[in-house]
Amino acid sequence: MNIKVPTLLIDEEKCRKNIRKMAEKTFKAKATLRPHFKTHHSATIAGWYRELGVSQCTVSSVSMANYFAGHGWKDITIAFPYNPLESAEINALAGKVNLNILLESNESVIHAKENLENKAGYFVKIDVGTHRTGIDPEDEDLISDVVNACGEKFAFRGFLAHVGHTYGPGTTENSQDIFDQTEKILIPLRKKFGGILSYGDTPSCSMVENLSTYDELRPGNFIFYDWMQHKIGACTIDEVAICMAAPVVAVHPKRKEVIIYGGAVHLSTDFLPTKSGKCFGKVVRLTTNGWDTALIGSVNRLSQEHGIIRLSEKSINDVKFGDTIGVIPIHSCLTADIQGHYLSTNGKRIEKIAKV
Repeated sequence: MNIKVPTLLIDEEKCRKNIRKMAEKTFKAKATLRPHFKTHHSATIAGWYRELGVSQCTVSSVSMANYFAGHGWKDITIAFPYNPLESAEINALAGKVNLNILLESNESVIHAKENLENKAGYFVKIDVGTHRTGIDPEDEDLISDVVNACGEKFAFRGFLAHVGHTYGPGTTENSQDIFDQTEKILIPLRKKFGGILSYGDTPSCSMVENLSTYDELRPGNFIFYDWMQHKIGACTIDEVAICMAAPVVAVHPKRKEVIIYGGAVHLSTDFLPTKSGKCFGKVVRLTTNGWDTALIGSVNRLSQEHGIIRLSEKSINDVKFGDTIGVIPIHSCLTADIQGHYLSTNGKRIEKIAKV
């Protein structure tokens, strides 16, 4: 691989294996897999799902929905609160595909009814503990209002939840506890109001064995995974399918530091706390067809273009000015979002949605 600048590598074989594993788990649960495409942003990678019979997808923006609709995806859920300022774009898209939107307030219902002429489905977003957005599950009056307000113009699909707080616990047992608590919130809503339950997050979809409570699963990060998912316990290091290749532009043996061309604008500023500070990514050696999963260090500091890596005396002696080194990202979704394209480990350039 002829790499001269920071380049995001993906291992296609690992990606396909991760997709198959999640598809089989979803099939076992007798649920529908509606994967979230905000992780990879790529029509080419989306095609790997389609080869396994997946025909529905989740996105996080109207522009992303338009991109995948333009590449043949006809059943799309925008898993982001309805944005009234994009009502014209949402209406146009609803005229082309089977579109589902998220409604979580009386204001959003009123605006959608007044501004969308084309039929669309909608989910009621429930806050199950992440406290990012969604209706408080104890507010049954508001839930009832939103479920029943749209009538024939919009089809009520059911209840949607993102269990983002599973990213914190770090054990299978704690993820199972959160999963169980979420069931106790959502099952009564389905029983009372009808519709389906749409559930999404990678940690619990990866670690919880029985997912059969849910009608639809929307994990996204699992196609790539990352260092955070590995630390949580959602994947093995061998299942991580993404790595940033970064040129070594300076070596400072006395400080035991290596400087790479690969900073915040390449890796993102996500980090995990460590005993000695912060970790912005784990360092590995690149191979002729990918990367070695043995860790040799961490990215400890970032500036806009620079990444600063502290290594042991032994490891730093093996790294030379002009080498290319690998970094396993902390959060693959953000790292992938920054990049203009991917390079597969078999040498293929893989395009993704262009940044507006």
